Amino acid sequence: MEGNGGDAANLVGPVAKWRNDFSRAFQYYLDRSTPHPMQRWLGTLAVAAIYVLRVFYAQGFYIVSYGLGIYILNLLIGFLSPKVDPELEVLDGASLPTKGSDEFKPFIRRLPEFKFWYAITKAFCVAFLMTFFSIFDVPVFWPILLCYWIVLFVLTMKRQIMHMMKYKYVPFSLGKQRYGKKKSDASSSGLTRD
Repeated sequence: MEGNGGDAANLVGPVAKWRNDFSRAFQYYLDRSTPHPMQRWLGTLAVAAIYVLRVFYAQGFYIVSYGLGIYILNLLIGFLSPKVDPELEVLDGASLPTKGSDEFKPFIRRLPEFKFWYAITKAFCVAFLMTFFSIFDVPVFWPILLCYWIVLFVLTMKRQIMHMMKYKYVPFSLGKQRYGKKKSDASSSGLTRD
């Protein structure tokens, strides 16, 4: 009887160690990719292209693609939304600055860029794996799904843009503001020597 329990314990030990080692290595490379957003997004674009080619050549899995599109739309809303909703802050008395004299509050996303990238990349990988199982290949008329997704996207983005305009926030920044060279005092005041 003791032999059976000991074998199971001996088997679980190496599996747990392998899982822990894999998790650490994966986290190490994930951490190293953090300061390289362009390379990360190019990698995600490559994964998305592979997924699109798989769906195109399989001529199916439109339900999987539709679900992926809805999930990406949900992530995009989180990426474009502020961490604290200004509609709820108005009730508390605190709000985003709307005048030049108001205190500056930086835009903080509800879903940070790294988590947005990671979730989209995982979603494409999971959707790609789902295309290898025929249970997910439900026969549907894909143009209806595409039209419905486009309508959903337009209405959602319209609502999000109206929210941005109402509370005057822009979720994008083009980097640090740079100023031009200072002009000399004589040329800037318009004084010349006679």
